[in-house]
Amino acid sequence: MKKSIFKLLAKLNKTLLPSFTKKELDISKASKFQLAIIGWRAFVTINSLD
Repeated sequence: MKKSIFKLLAKLNKTLLPSFTKKELDISKASKFQLAIIGWRAFVTINSLD
């Protein structure tokens, strides 16, 4: 159940949230909002893979 929710969230993240790796964002120059998005995407990805 939990894993399927995170898989759905991962698909939504991929379509809705921007990909900062494609934009070649420098992490040291990222804003707090951009860092929050990166953290959220990492959290969802880790939980969908477990």
